[in-house]
Amino acid sequence: MSLLCAPLDQGFVHADLTIVAAADLLGSRARLDDGPGVGVAAFAEGATLQTGDIVVHEDHGIGRVLGVEALPDLDGVAADAIVLDYAKGARRLVPVHEADRIWRYGADADAVTLDTLDGGSWTKRRAAIDTAIAESARALQAVAAERDARTTPPIVPDVALYERFAAGFPFAETPDQARAIAAVRSDLASGKPMDRLIVGDVGYGKTEVALRAAALVALAGRQVAIVAPTTVLIRQHLETFRTRFVGTGLEVAALSRLSTPAERKRVCAGLADGSIAVVVGTSAVGGKGVAFADLALVVIDEEQRFGAKAKGSLRDMGAGHVLTLSATPIPRTLQSAMVGIQAISVIATPPARRQPIRTIVAPFDDAAVRKALRRERARGGQSFVVVPRIEDIAPLAKTLARLVPELGLVIAHGKMDAAELDDAMAGFAAGDGDVLLATNIIEAGLDVPRANTMIVHHADRFGLSQLHQLRGRVGRGGRRGQILLSTDGEAMIAEATMKRLRTLQAFDQLGAGFAISARDLDMRGAGDLVGEDQAGHMKLIGIDLYQHLLGRALKAARGEPVDQCQPVLNLGVGGMLPEEWIPETDLRLTLYGQLAHLTDIAALDAFQAELEDRFGALPDNAVRLLECARIRALAAAAEIRQIDVGPGASPSPRATPPPPCPRRSNRPSAAGWSANGSRIPSPASTASASC
Repeated sequence: MSLLCAPLDQGFVHADLTIVAAADLLGSRARLDDGPGVGVAAFAEGATLQTGDIVVHEDHGIGRVLGVEALPDLDGVAADAIVLDYAKGARRLVPVHEADRIWRYGADADAVTLDTLDGGSWTKRRAAIDTAIAESARALQAVAAERDARTTPPIVPDVALYERFAAGFPFAETPDQARAIAAVRSDLASGKPMDRLIVGDVGYGKTEVALRAAALVALAGRQVAIVAPTTVLIRQHLETFRTRFVGTGLEVAALSRLSTPAERKRVCAGLADGSIAVVVGTSAVGGKGVAFADLALVVIDEEQRFGAKAKGSLRDMGAGHVLTLSATPIPRTLQSAMVGIQAISVIATPPARRQPIRTIVAPFDDAAVRKALRRERARGGQSFVVVPRIEDIAPLAKTLARLVPELGLVIAHGKMDAAELDDAMAGFAAGDGDVLLATNIIEAGLDVPRANTMIVHHADRFGLSQLHQLRGRVGRGGRRGQILLSTDGEAMIAEATMKRLRTLQAFDQLGAGFAISARDLDMRGAGDLVGEDQAGHMKLIGIDLYQHLLGRALKAARGEPVDQCQPVLNLGVGGMLPEEWIPETDLRLTLYGQLAHLTDIAALDAFQAELEDRFGALPDNAVRLLECARIRALAAAAEIRQIDVGPGASPSPRATPPPPCPRRSNRPSAAGWSANGSRIPSPASTASASC
């Protein structure tokens, strides 16, 4: 027998030779490392700059990006600067190599007050924020330390039993899905309590991750609770879990308000004596009278639908293993994951044949609504019409009866009897009716493969995450879905509200849920992660800088090195991305922002390769820009404070040794330019290479 590394999708037999490929044994799990993984960093917006953005400069505070401007050509050095607008008409030109000092603020221009360049207001605010963030970091570190000190028996089921269960998945795992499953399996076997957030759009395979986690725990002889916000979602999960657990000898039961007294009594008894391995239910699974023999894992689906108190109670139910699922996690949950308090896996790879949802924002129009609903019926599909309030259903039902009398209309809302509502929604999913007129009760869990059209009436009254969740209910088959976000044409809609709708229209690509949650976090803030204050510190300095400072403070609280040295370079050569090479100002702004945040040679090489692939051969100015960036990265790694080149660069033998290399939080700004074009010299001392 021999082992050979070769890119084979499947094995084959040739004469007396039998080749067995890894995929023959492991399925899609054999391709776990195919392609780059998708994580939080892939969606970070800190380096994305556009004209008109409100930003925060670490040294000068809140300003507005005006564009890119060529710096005065001194000593034959050509370079660009990012132009920032401040209060009282003041401007500052920030050299592009200092773009790492600029962070997007995230709020609307009319929602903030620009700082003055005298630095007074910013200095006071920044000092107070630094102190508050340090306190938050110490509290978060204490929480993390307490969690790390906890142990729990490793969960490692029989491999053959688990592989047999995994083989029941009728599709190939996407790369992101396979990585998420592997991460969960590693967490459960680690001997530490798992606390992992799975982020993925509707239909991207989060449920399969939950199934694998449940199988790992249940096949090891322990219990699992799957908690969902609606009875419709519970019914779907119950059917899915029971189907997959057939043949394992393990019982899957349900517990919700639809359970009869006799059924509830039987399930509670089975959970108490351990005969029921998996229970699917609402938060009632944590209610009075419900006791588990050995609950090891709690899975919270659609976490954004539960309050902080409810999620805290659910987390305290079992042995500490918690798996949270969401397409659009609430800002506080996302923030805790992004700073490392909670582990996160992002499933951004779309399922096969999935297409982006066409998103339209327009006033409600009878002709457009009639055309959309009739077109969907003509191609054998179904439609949703969603309203924000139950009171809106009756008048809109009359309108639909007038516009499309030939279509079967089904109504669903929260004031209906639970069993009646469940039957109506389940019947529609089974194909009964052409149009489902409902409130946002359909946001979670309703799977209607034939539904490809949705009309959201008074869309301005819904939240950003709600709208994205609703959008995920259409286009789940092979056909492209469409959603019409209708507004009242006679009503005045606030600019912030229209911005929310345009955000959803802009983020219409597959897997946009994480980006939308990040934008929601951007606009709303996360609040205090260790308290109840929802205003939070980030409203004062913006999410991106807050994220950066909190990450640094957490490192300091853990006793880790905070940052590499950020050297000052006076090389006598400049560099830029020429306008004739990349004409779009916003694109050059974004590229400058990305370049300034790259800190190692491998990342710079990849950035150069991307530039060459997108725009062609690099002009000389771009080559010099990248070479300066490489020198800066190498100098930072060697903790060199400053590099000067030229006749005055040789230090005197009696020169005073330079101070220690400054860290990012307090290093002086390199030379800049004021609004009148005069050079602001660097405060650093002159030396050929200072450390």
